[in-house]
Amino acid sequence: MVKNNSAKLGWWLAVCVVLALSCMAGAQQDKKAPAKSDVTGNYEGSAKNGDGEVIPLTLELTEKEGAITGMIRSSHGDFQISSGSRKEDAVTLEFDAQGTAGTISLHVNGDQLTGTWTAGGDGGPVDVKKAAAPPDKASGI
Repeated sequence: MVKNNSAKLGWWLAVCVVLALSCMAGAQQDKKAPAKSDVTGNYEGSAKNGDGEVIPLTLELTEKEGAITGMIRSSHGDFQISSGSRKEDAVTLEFDAQGTAGTISLHVNGDQLTGTWTAGGDGGPVDVKKAAAPPDKASGI
């Protein structure tokens, strides 16, 4: 009887050790996978057109459930984002550039967005970085 109880205790102890190790491995795996943060915020940087002109650029983005809205502000004008989406690290922004459809395709890398833009027959690289939030005008800061 003692031998049988000892065998049962050993079996339960082995089960508990296996479960504990499985839980620790799962917890470590969760720590390695960074949480996906959304791209909401203001981004400042530049784009280049086909002629090599550097165009100062600000993106004002709001992401909600994978959909992105906001404004594109540049020295060539301000453009409302008509459609925006994010799938993993790929961001696509569509806009109307004074009657011409435009697209910005970006890759998220931390607080930086890099990629390309096209509108009509023009296009080029885009490189913007998340900027500090502008002061809240309503609070007087």
